[in-house]
Amino acid sequence: MPSESSSTAPLLSQALPGTWRLVTRIDRTLDGELREEPSLGSDPVALLFYDRAGHFSAQFMKRDRSSTNAEPGSSSPPANNTRAQGGYDAYFGSYSVDDANGTVTQTLDGALSPENVGLIVTREMLVSGNALTIALQTTSGAQQVIRTLVWERIG
Repeated sequence: MPSESSSTAPLLSQALPGTWRLVTRIDRTLDGELREEPSLGSDPVALLFYDRAGHFSAQFMKRDRSSTNAEPGSSSPPANNTRAQGGYDAYFGSYSVDDANGTVTQTLDGALSPENVGLIVTREMLVSGNALTIALQTTSGAQQVIRTLVWERIG
């Protein structure tokens, strides 16, 4: 993930708190091919909240939930990620920021999927202006993918 080289750029811990709306969510195989993610689709509706006291909350919903199922052949969450149910995923908890590495570590205190409660995930994040970019390696179906989420600040 690119880093901000300007010495005047705010630290991630200062720039992250706020309310974020999902703009794009793209999965690519390790070979660079686009991959459609079945549980939430490639264009879900989502909100992400980080407060200054170290709490966060995330909610994702597939735009068309008329034909939603759990990820095929999966009763456990995808690697390095949570598991949506019925085209919806939600979780909340606490977070800490490592400014030196540009990472955020989140501890899920509550989650829609019971197996995700207590999950600890660390994500590379970059805030540039009013855009937040999160990139992570996960699985979609049985295939490894790089998921890139771009959010816009709305509050």
